[in-house]
Amino acid sequence: MLCFLIDPTQKTITAVEGGGDLAGVRALIGFETVDSDEIDANGDRRYFDEKCFIRQTPGVGRFQLDSLAPVAGMGVVVGHGAQGALKTPQVSLATLSERVKFL
Repeated sequence: MLCFLIDPTQKTITAVEGGGDLAGVRALIGFETVDSDEIDANGDRRYFDEKCFIRQTPGVGRFQLDSLAPVAGMGVVVGHGAQGALKTPQVSLATLSERVKFL
């Protein structure tokens, strides 16, 4: 399954294979403690390390998507289907790139 990986340290957003389930999302983010926010009416969601600011890892970049709270570390954007199943997001890479601000 295709998803988008936001790397604020490198200031890149890339389409990657993975994230087909919550374990895959956790692997891409690099932590077991993940949370998510809905980013559009299509069910696309931004996943991130819910303890990103508690960890205070030196040198980790931050990003903000639209007016959502900024987060530190990797983010993953996936779509949500029936009964919460993860799927390829409907937002395009180009549109997502316009909506993300690296801090």
